Amino acid sequence: MSSQSNRFECRWQASRQLLAAYLLAQAVALGSLCLLSVPFPLAALGVVLCLAHGAWVLPRQLLLTHRQAFSGLRYDAAGWHLWSPAHGWRAVQLRPDSLALPLIVVLRFRLRGEWRVRSLCVPR
Repeated sequence: MSSQSNRFECRWQASRQLLAAYLLAQAVALGSLCLLSVPFPLAALGVVLCLAHGAWVLPRQLLLTHRQAFSGLRYDAAGWHLWSPAHGWRAVQLRPDSLALPLIVVLRFRLRGEWRVRSLCVPR
């Protein structure tokens, strides 16, 4: 007799390709702000917002250097969990619009006790 395992676990690390795609998108956004004929205060606000977004996203979503960055997924009898160095394994509810493609997995989830839905890109 064989025993089936109902357990799944995977971990991931930062992706150079995802980082390159993000930096390219930031460069296009910043270049557009410079080329558009908008008042200087609006262009400056756009630049500040782009830089603030980068400061928030890079360590948490792309480089995975922040303590709250998720870098593991587990399924067991208790359900789905995401792992981060700051909180360990945290129970999550995966959303039905999560997507698994050959090159990337997009996890849409909600942490237990929270109302907002978050997203996470896991490249191949």
